Amino acid sequence: QVALVESGGGLVQAGGSLRLSCAASGRSLSQYAMGWFRQVPGKEREFVAGITRSGGTAYSGNSVKDRFTISRDNANNMVYLQINSLKPGDTAVYYCAGRLAYSDTQYYGTETDYDNWGQGTQVTVSS
Repeated sequence: QVALVESGGGLVQAGGSLRLSCAASGRSLSQYAMGWFRQVPGKEREFVAGITRSGGTAYSGNSVKDRFTISRDNANNMVYLQINSLKPGDTAVYYCAGRLAYSDTQYYGTETDYDNWGQGTQVTVSS
């Protein structure tokens, strides 16, 4: 198991940007495909971005494709989510997630694909 801790959330105005960070410990992140999800009360977790083990392939959910960018730094066991042009609808708790991946071509876009989760970081966007 790898332990994940998110940071970087906060209160921002619409149109602004944030970079969320996810710090991993316990195991090398280089063997894990990683993802970011978000959740608002009463709704299921929504996939927003994922990245393969090496970072060679990154992909975003359709609803955020042009504004959210995932990246990773395996040397420092970190994953990031850059969010631009924030909207009030982006208000949610954002979660970092990981799973062992046996191929660098595999990527994962659903909640049940992942078995390591952080505690979440709150992002609130004011209009």
